[in-house]
Parts: sequence; structure tokens; C-alpha cells
Amino acid sequence: MKFEARKLALACLACATLSAATAAAAGTLAVDVSARGSQRATWQNVFDQFRKANPDIDLKVTYVGEEAYKVQISGWLATDPPDVLSWHNGERMAYFAKRGLLEDLSADWQKNGWNQAYASVKQSSTYAGKQYSLPLGYDAYGFFYRKDLFQKAGIAGEPATWQQFLDDCKKLKAAGIAPIAVAARDSWTLAAWFDYLDLRINGYAFHQQLMAGDVAYTDPRVRNVYAAWKTLIDDKYFIDNALSYDVDSVGPLLVNGQAAMMLMGTFFSATLPASTHGSMGYFRFPVIDASVPMAEDGPVNVLVVPAKAKNKAEARRLIAFFGQPEINGELAQGWGQLPSNNKAPEPQDPISKVGFQTLSGTTGGIAQFYDRDMTKEMADEGMKAMQLFYSDPSQLDAVLQRLEQTRKRIYKK
Repeated sequence: MKFEARKLALACLACATLSAATAAAAGTLAVDVSARGSQRATWQNVFDQFRKANPDIDLKVTYVGEEAYKVQISGWLATDPPDVLSWHNGERMAYFAKRGLLEDLSADWQKNGWNQAYASVKQSSTYAGKQYSLPLGYDAYGFFYRKDLFQKAGIAGEPATWQQFLDDCKKLKAAGIAPIAVAARDSWTLAAWFDYLDLRINGYAFHQQLMAGDVAYTDPRVRNVYAAWKTLIDDKYFIDNALSYDVDSVGPLLVNGQAAMMLMGTFFSATLPASTHGSMGYFRFPVIDASVPMAEDGPVNVLVVPAKAKNKAEARRLIAFFGQPEINGELAQGWGQLPSNNKAPEPQDPISKVGFQTLSGTTGGIAQFYDRDMTKEMADEGMKAMQLFYSDPSQLDAVLQRLEQTRKRIYKK
């Protein structure tokens, strides 16, 4: 009897140990997020709230720099991914969904009421009729500018037309002020310029055709975009040595009054010191052709669950937590972005308010962003070409010829 009792006790202990191990495994959740230094505190605050609300889950968060993240995510998803990843909507999300690398979250959208709460960004979260992401914040793009430098150069107000913009650049330069800062080392900041020049000159429908590979880069309409850009470069309206600056290093030029304007997403407002708030303004990219409806960039940041995630139940608990209106609003506020959830509080930051009003009133179309609206390979080549063009604008036609060869190879059109 003693032997049988001991045998039974050992069996119970083994079962308990196995059960505890299983519970521990089920309670583990690995999350990787792309974050600049200034964004981490906002992420961390919400992760801490999740931990408090879900003490049974062992949450492990890894922060990765933005450029490294873009390079590594394909490998993660294809091999041994974490349970949740931050990413972007549009073509970037669809690229992985099409390859079966993302978990279908359509049931979560239905269960959590997201079809209504995220109605405005549902389309960019959808591939082949299914939803694969949880939208977080999104950005409006426009010009941050120093009101005091405008006044110093004799500029009375914000430019509404392209000619007014060019006149203001001329006045700033004459006053010894660099008109425009751009972080050209981060090629996506040049892509913002291409997007807006194309949207203002050719319109949203043409822009989307170009993003889909349906338009030749040697098309005169594409050349017109680069020609307008070339005028700004030739007239030296951009800062010197722009290709040596990334987003983090270019910000101080605006903050310290060494440059007057910068085309950037509203997220940039979260990085501005309080001392600059009174002198900093923000305006919409000016009208170039009044006959072209005004379209905007409004890229959406998201969370996705990899198809190969090991702890999908816990992953779904995390995205449901992040999908709450108050959490969505808190993230957007901390990042200087706009909340995707239509039940979240509207932003109170003056710059974010302008961005929110701009996007909410846009009827000409909302693009995701150059490298989020087209296939990754074409986007990468396109942004390399932008840096080459920026460094030597005289190569405009050669750059477009090379891009056209690349388009034919990638899209076979």
C-alpha cells in the first residue's frame, strides 16, 4: 500500500509539474515593436497597464530601431516570430497576408466591435476581404514651421498655394534662413515629398496607379513631379548636406531656428520641447493645381499576429486591450498622432488638431505613404533613386529611365 501511495503521489506531482509548465507556456507573450527613442515611454506605459490587468501573462517586450526592424521583419515572420509585432497598414500589411504569414483577425474585429470603431481605417487593414491588423495611431503630414522665422523674413501668413510657398522660400533664403529642413539620410522623408508633389500635381487616382505599377516612370506626368522638386533643389531651398541627416538629427535644426520648415508627420510634435510650442505652427501642403482635388498621406500604424505565433490566445488578449478607445487615444496622444478608434478622445495638441481636421475633411483621397502603398522591392528601389536624384538633380531623366527598367522587371508590365 505504501508503495502504491508513493507511486500515486509521484504521478500526481508529475501531473502538477506538467500542468504548471503548460500554464506557464500558455501565459507567455513575446512582443516586438519598432520604436524611436521618444516613442518607447508611451509604448512602455501601455504595456505596463496590460501587465497589471493580465498578471497571469508573462509579457516580454523587445524594442527595435525602425530601419533595422524593416529589414528583419520578413525573416521573423517566415521562421520563428514573436507573438505580436508592430507594423504598417496598406501594401506593407497585404504583402505578408498574401503570403500566409499573418493571422486572420476578422473574428476579433467582429467580436470587439472594430468594424464600427475602426471604420475609417478598415480598408487599409483588409486583404482579400479579411482583416489582418489592429490599427493604432495614424499621422497627418504637413509643414511644421517657425512662426518667428516667418515674421523675421517678412512673411505674413501660411502659404496656401505653391506660388506663395515658393515666394516664402525666396524671402527666407534672402533673410539668411534655410527655408526647408529634410532628413534625406532617411529616404522615406524624401518619399513624403514625392507623394505630395504627385498628389497635388496629378491627383490621388494617378498616384495609386503609379503605386500599383500601372504607369511608366518615363511618363511626362511623373517627370513633372521630379521637375517641380528639382526647382526647389536647384534654388537651394533645402538645408545643406541633407543626406547626412536622419529624423532624429534634423529635428534640432528646426528647434534651434536653423531652418524654417519641415514636411513631416504629426508624430514629430511629440518630440518638440515645450519651449518651442508657442513658436511652432503647422500647415497643409499647398495647392499646386486648383483643379486637382486635395489628397493627403495618412499612414496607419498597426499590430499584427504572425501566423506562426506560439501563443495566439494571449496575443488576442493583447490586441483586444490595445483596441480599447481609451488606450488607442493614449497611444496616439503620446506619439503625437491621431487615434484610429472613432470612440477615442480627439487630440488636444494644436498641431495634431490641425492634422485631424485636415484628414477628416479630405475628399480627394487618403494614401498610406509611398513605401506602404507599393510592393517593398519597388519602394526600396524608388527611395534609393530619390536619394540619387537629390544628390544630383541633373540626373533626373537617367533616374527615371532606371526606375522604369525596375518597374518592368518587378511588375512585368
